[in-house]
Amino acid sequence: MKNDTTSFPNARLKATDEASRRLLDQGLTDLQDAVRYVRDLPYGRTANRGDYLSVLNEGVGTCSTKHALLSHICEHQGIDEVQLTLGIYEMNEDNTPGVGEVLAGYGLEYIPEAHCYLTYEDDRFDFTRADDGAEPIDRFLAEEPICPAQIGEYKVERHRDFLAGWIDSTAVEMSLDDLWQIREACIEALSS
Repeated sequence: MKNDTTSFPNARLKATDEASRRLLDQGLTDLQDAVRYVRDLPYGRTANRGDYLSVLNEGVGTCSTKHALLSHICEHQGIDEVQLTLGIYEMNEDNTPGVGEVLAGYGLEYIPEAHCYLTYEDDRFDFTRADDGAEPIDRFLAEEPICPAQIGEYKVERHRDFLAGWIDSTAVEMSLDDLWQIREACIEALSS
């Protein structure tokens, strides 16, 4: 998973939509400037996790909102080769620093987590945050292309369905709701 822009496409930003206009108004001139700007915003949930434009209003974002916003911008700039992707990975302290204490408190080494990122020319790009020294996420249990409108309810449903199947196929003795609450505690730990 890459988090730099060197092999990501670039183009001069054109005022083709509200998000691009707002980035231009901030002095950003090309797509890679926009990517770095969004990447460097703090990690945190917006008031409406399905509204990726709120990243620009609130100055924070998660993997879903940041990557959906960047996918939207790419689409409006005519860069159709960039794909928003939903993947499920084994979230642990090594690849997601800050969740280890929460997981250990419930006797878990990892928990399957839904993660959004961008794909371009067979490479995965994670612009959630600047390099934090975490082990790269390069093994996924499931992946599928999605569109920006699917980061809300659709992503939650796919994640919960995956967790239900995971519970059935492992020795984890927790309900889906209990596991979801542990996941929410992990996300809260990342936001602090």
